[in-house]
Amino acid sequence: MKVLSDEEVSMLPDAPYNLWVRGELDDHLDTPEGSRVEIIGGRVVVSPPPVFEHNAVIGDITMVFNRAFGPDFPWRTDSGTGMSLVGVGDGFVPDLMLLDQEVFQAARRSKVRTLVPDQVEMVVEVTSRGNAQNDQEPSGRGRGNNKWNGYARAEIPYYLLVDRSPKAARSILYSIPDQALGAYLHQESWAFGETVDLPDPFDIEISTAEWEPWED
Repeated sequence: MKVLSDEEVSMLPDAPYNLWVRGELDDHLDTPEGSRVEIIGGRVVVSPPPVFEHNAVIGDITMVFNRAFGPDFPWRTDSGTGMSLVGVGDGFVPDLMLLDQEVFQAARRSKVRTLVPDQVEMVVEVTSRGNAQNDQEPSGRGRGNNKWNGYARAEIPYYLLVDRSPKAARSILYSIPDQALGAYLHQESWAFGETVDLPDPFDIEISTAEWEPWED
């Protein structure tokens, strides 16, 4: 993971967030192909392409939702689209987002470049060794500007974190976002190997039998 320095940011032709929203920020950065460029807490963060084990977890979750999709289960998945935190000035690229079918179709017909928080019911992030601190609930002083805080400030109803750190090795579902605090007020978790039981409005189970922490 790389965070652009103030000097590098000053050389950009416009504010990083403005460039990101227009889809132009990548054009001004010398990054490896497949890198993920985000603005987190006002910082330009470049993460390397995820490894297969990371993507396999996202694939498992996506498959569960896609199999359940139908008249009584209106949730659609999206992977790779950016989420613009309007009013905050951050731009995230979640590993996975869940949208209601009607919202999904409306966004598709509108040909939007990025989504906004009001369109998203749940985000999913899977941690990687180099940038897990961007996704995890902050701890200690001075760590209150990551994606966990951002999703809460944006009032995303549910945030599912699959933490592959060997110190955690569990899935955590955060809910009840507090915009003012930039924090989630409730959580429940499942160790790897246990079945994740998502509540309403999803009411669906996700097997974690194949999920493992990264190797130290």
